[in-house]
Amino acid sequence: MASVYDRHVDLAGFMEGVKKRNPGQTEFIQAVQEVAQDIYDFIEDKEAYHTAQILRRIAEPDRIVSFRVCWEDDKHNVRV
Repeated sequence: MASVYDRHVDLAGFMEGVKKRNPGQTEFIQAVQEVAQDIYDFIEDKEAYHTAQILRRIAEPDRIVSFRVCWEDDKHNVRV
């Protein structure tokens, strides 16, 4: 069985993962770094926060995927 500390996140390793998942997003990476540094001391020894992957969850940016859909209605009018 894994110990509680096997699930704990190392701040440097966490930030490396953020950089790999978000290449070229310097402002986002900087913001994540600042927030992670601010809260890491608080969550470091709390198993519940590591189990819930709090750092990973707050570092996942909201993204919107949009695309155009063209279709034809019953009267043969093209709709967008």
